[in-house]
Formats: sequence, structure tokens, C-alpha cells
Amino acid sequence: MAIRAILTDIEGTTSSIAFVHEVLFPYARARLPAWLAAHAGEPEVAGQLAATRAEAGLPPEAPLAQVIEVLLGWIDADRKATPLKALQGRLWADGYAAGDFHGHVYADVPPCLRAWQAAGLVLAVYSSGSVQAQQQLFAHTACGDLTPLFSAYFDTRIGHKREPASYTAICAALGLAPAGVLFLSDITEELDAARSAGLATVQLVRDGTPDPQAAHRQVTAFTAIDPYA
Repeated sequence: MAIRAILTDIEGTTSSIAFVHEVLFPYARARLPAWLAAHAGEPEVAGQLAATRAEAGLPPEAPLAQVIEVLLGWIDADRKATPLKALQGRLWADGYAAGDFHGHVYADVPPCLRAWQAAGLVLAVYSSGSVQAQQQLFAHTACGDLTPLFSAYFDTRIGHKREPASYTAICAALGLAPAGVLFLSDITEELDAARSAGLATVQLVRDGTPDPQAAHRQVTAFTAIDPYA
């Protein structure tokens, strides 16, 4: 079946791992306690705090200071917890708006995305970061606003990235058969899950040498990807 859509990961695929771990994570960690103290009463934030308590096994009345310690621990452990990702997304939105940083994308990414969209392919994003964080990153790149290129965004609310059911659900949301969707990621386990769900796969190897024994086709840049191959 011909490829009709490209679903892409972000970290290590469109964007540098270093940007996430050396810019975004420290920015959120440094500001999280004061920001939560100021915004904890907002319904959206309160909902994420309640979800944090539930996921961490804390009682509903656990104090904010205890919840903050849990969230900071999750940041340090790079835990893919949905409430943490939602709160980080809010903090990063403030940082983008203030011009504290720009969303990093590799130079080969924007021209390929534009060419694929112009060729009629549907482009979508699937990342552990919240949909808001995904949109903010692509809206504030040094190459300008890339969000008009994407038709859909998915995060861990649809399922975790190493579970085949997540990719089945994404294809259903896109209204496409799995065989018509190409998934791009740097993580073998994510690609394994996508392939198990019937998607085509390509592995990005941005900062190393491709493994000739790899189970997925490997490339070092988007320019080496032919969706129709």
C-alpha cells in the first residue's frame, strides 16, 4: 500500500536530544515550584496536580510541596508521566513567548516536511511531550512557524509509545490503514511497536553510526527518506 501519511517523533528525530535535556528540562525544573505555587488554583493546573497525586499513590489531600517533590523526581528520571508533560508544556509556552529559547529542529527537517506536505502526504506528530509542548516547539523554531505543516498531534493520552495499540489508535484517528502510515523515530522499541501495529518504519540515527544489523531501515537525515520506496 502507498504511504499516505508520515507520523514523526520529535526528540532525536526532528529535534536534538540535547535541546530537550539541556534547555527544556532544566528550564521547567528551575521554575516549577514557584510557578505551581502561583497557578495551583487554576482548574487546569489543579486537575494535573490531582492526576499527579493519583499516579504517585498520594492521598487527594497531599500538600502541594509533596506533589512538587514528586514532579521534580519525575523530571530527573525523565518519566513519561502525562500530568508532568502537561505542566511542562505550560511552562515551556511561557518560555517560548518570552523569547527565552527557540524550538530546535535539524536543518534537513523543514524542507522535507514542506515537500512531503506539497506532495499530498498527511503529516502528524507523536511524542511523549504534551500536544501543547509539541505545538509550541514547532511554532517557535529559528525557521519560523512549522505548525501549519501538521494535520494532527498525539501524546501519551492516546497511549504509550512502546505499545502497538497506541499506533492502531493513531491510525484510526487519522482515518488511515496502518500500512499507509510511515513512522519516524530514533527509538527501536517505538519502531517495533509501530511495526507490530502494521505501520511502515524508518529509524533516525542523528548522533551515531547506523547499525547494519538493525531491524528497521536507518537514515541519518530526513533527506535520505523516500516515503514511496
